[in-house]
Amino acid sequence: MATSPNSPAALGAAPARRFLPLLLCLFVGSGCAALIYEIVWFQLLQLVIGATAASLGLLLGSFMGGMCLGSLLLPRLISPRAHPLRVYALLEAGIGICGLLVLWGEPLVQHIYVAVVGHGAGAVMLRGLVSAVCLLPPTILMGASLPAMARWMETTPKGVAWLGFFYGGNIAGAVGGSLLAGFYLLRVYDMATATYAAVAINFTVALIGYLIANETDHVQPQAKTRGSAQVPRAPGAWVVYLTIGLSGFTALGAEVVWTRLLSLLLGGTVYAFSIILAVFLVGLGLGSSVGSFWARYAARPRLAFALCQAGLVLTIAWTAWMVAGSLPYWPIDPTWAPSPGTMFQLDMARCLWAVFPPTVLWGASFPLALAAVAAPGEDSGKLVGGVYAANTVGAILGSLLFSLIIIPHHGTQHAEMGLIVAAALSAILLLLSLTRNFPGQNSPAKMEPAGSGLGWSGSIVLVLVPIWAAILAANVPNIPAGLVGYGRLFQYYVNQGLPKFDFVGEGMTSTVAVSHFADGSRNFHVSGKIEASTIPTDMRLQRMLGLLPGLINPAPHSVLIVGCGAGVTAGSFMNFPTIDRIVICEIEPLIPQVVAQYFGPENYHIVEGIKEANPRTINGKNIQIIYDDGRHFLLTTHEHFDIITSDPIHPWVKGSAVLYTKEYFELAKEHLNPGGLVTQWVPLYESNRAAVLSELRTFFEVFPEGTLWGNEDNSAGYDSVVLGQKDPAPINLEEIALRLQRPEYKPVVDSLANVGFDFGPDLFSTYAGYGPDMQPLLADAEINSDRNLRLQYVAGFGLNDNAGAKIYEEILNYRTAPTRVMTGDPQLFNLVHWTHAGSGAGLMNMIMQSNTPAPDAPAPATPASSLDK
Repeated sequence: MATSPNSPAALGAAPARRFLPLLLCLFVGSGCAALIYEIVWFQLLQLVIGATAASLGLLLGSFMGGMCLGSLLLPRLISPRAHPLRVYALLEAGIGICGLLVLWGEPLVQHIYVAVVGHGAGAVMLRGLVSAVCLLPPTILMGASLPAMARWMETTPKGVAWLGFFYGGNIAGAVGGSLLAGFYLLRVYDMATATYAAVAINFTVALIGYLIANETDHVQPQAKTRGSAQVPRAPGAWVVYLTIGLSGFTALGAEVVWTRLLSLLLGGTVYAFSIILAVFLVGLGLGSSVGSFWARYAARPRLAFALCQAGLVLTIAWTAWMVAGSLPYWPIDPTWAPSPGTMFQLDMARCLWAVFPPTVLWGASFPLALAAVAAPGEDSGKLVGGVYAANTVGAILGSLLFSLIIIPHHGTQHAEMGLIVAAALSAILLLLSLTRNFPGQNSPAKMEPAGSGLGWSGSIVLVLVPIWAAILAANVPNIPAGLVGYGRLFQYYVNQGLPKFDFVGEGMTSTVAVSHFADGSRNFHVSGKIEASTIPTDMRLQRMLGLLPGLINPAPHSVLIVGCGAGVTAGSFMNFPTIDRIVICEIEPLIPQVVAQYFGPENYHIVEGIKEANPRTINGKNIQIIYDDGRHFLLTTHEHFDIITSDPIHPWVKGSAVLYTKEYFELAKEHLNPGGLVTQWVPLYESNRAAVLSELRTFFEVFPEGTLWGNEDNSAGYDSVVLGQKDPAPINLEEIALRLQRPEYKPVVDSLANVGFDFGPDLFSTYAGYGPDMQPLLADAEINSDRNLRLQYVAGFGLNDNAGAKIYEEILNYRTAPTRVMTGDPQLFNLVHWTHAGSGAGLMNMIMQSNTPAPDAPAPATPASSLDK
């Protein structure tokens, strides 16, 4: 074939170069689509295989493993004669098709998974199989795209530089995809819309790539033709591959460590995670561009690569100090921010200040590694595929090792020490490879001369790197206990006075702490916020979650508690004489194994001595702790319960919205025995009106005759409990009062009195609303579903709000006399102290004036003026 004027055989030719900026734009679009897919697929598949550390590890391993396989397989399966742009176009179209298949096929995958899932090692293998089946096909195509495009370039310094620019452009697109998905597509629309947007990008990129291919010819370099001699390997190339693998290892390991620490500081919202990821990718993308320029003009790219790794020793230490020793002490109170947008800007600035320096060096490492092993005439696809695969293998090992082993067993401080040592090791290996006597120096020549020595600058760095590493690793600061306890509000509580911390632990999925104040009150902290405490308001809520369904069901036998917390809710069931089986489902092993032990008197020592998932008998009750996320357990268990109660973390925390979806409530309802009940915590503080109403409407969609029960703080709305019945029936206060007079119910009476309910039915004075009555209020509220998880995006805008009292007052405007909810002697109603529900006198008047039951249709809203506030 004659050389076309558009052929890239001579890269300097103007006709070939004119398409390079456009091809760079295509890679930006490809990266944008890839990040949208990654976010959507992880959310979709976590609904199937769960969100435990093992499940997340399998998802990440499958995603990145597919990228690695694709980069290795394409140069071996696709001939260099094929036009690179046509191959690239087909790959992009294939990714789009796979994106649709994953979206549409997820319900079928879930159905099959639930039908065959078991327990133990077999269940883990099945989770891995689901991850592989769903993620490997599209990610193999993603991983193959860069090697495919690389064949448009020659392995000259200028061509290698352009490969680095393509890599950087792909990362730049990923930044856009991360922000577009997190701040717009998933916040405003849903996972289907986000997928269709990514598919549209893929198909557009494929079409443009195909059109350009039709306008150009591809002439492979002579060395790639059939029968040509094999291009010799670069001297000591294995050291470069090992080092780029170590670079990937430290990059992804650091991302795991710093994401956990920064999410404490910023608040664990979906927006915080999007910002952290975007900043990380911005640094990688900019670094790749810098490295590409460097690789184009550097006479010794391997030395430049070594200097990058040496610089990582310093910059990793910089970030380690910033995230634990500096940023937490900046005088920032997020509640001062006039809007969420202002806070997001500040979060972005803090992340850039802390994380940007090392990410630039990691980004620069990739093009420098390409330049360090490139040989003239080499198959550029094979070159890029090998370096990319080595980097990805290291990244997989780093992410899994740090998330599953190093952080849970040794903590983030030791993890950062390990990152510094690993970066120092990679720099030392590269510098040693430049010495004259290093194995492989006598290999055939390449772009960088063999045996060129270290030079005086390299020799100085070689001596200094281990000294830097030792000093810096020894001085990595530990995470402040107050940051674990109070996260984004750390500085506020520093000014107010921090408690004394009894325990701080970094587990598989969460960072937890236990503290106490001078007055003896004890707190359980998880991921930077108080999740439970022994103060009266919190104790009342934790007991209400258990005592309400325990008393309404006349003879419950089995209970499921989703989320152990301090164990107070689970412990409240220990006092019921009829309950003989209690199952606690907790995703973080540290919580029941360590944290709950500190609350023994409050939780009736329910978890003491239980370390494994095997059930034990305590006081005649079969008690079992399941280490899984509650949704996945309900999805896969065949057991049914009389009571299911859930006290998840705030819905603004990323991932928690799955325990507030319509599908989750339907799942819970399916696992109730006849007459069974569900209770769920609904926070009013650190929330906004849209989030609270969404939670209520979603629950009442599944339990239309559900009820709301208020937990006040100083007569103002604080948090609440929603209660749903599988078989709706009025609550018989008279029967409950008689039951509480029996001797075997004395522990239940004491448990009620312990949190301020002096007379048994006083518990029901917390009644705050009936589902049918609240329909006018909830008419415009959004339903939180599996396919949109809208709640976490809505709630993420309200974590700095303090509107609980106002939200609760508005809800009470729709409360009517509870005659359709409760039955019993009117005199019994008169004995109840209707003071816990904010407007007790007005409610009591409504009760006593109601001579006949209300009609079945929803009653009109009661004006606020008619309530005695």
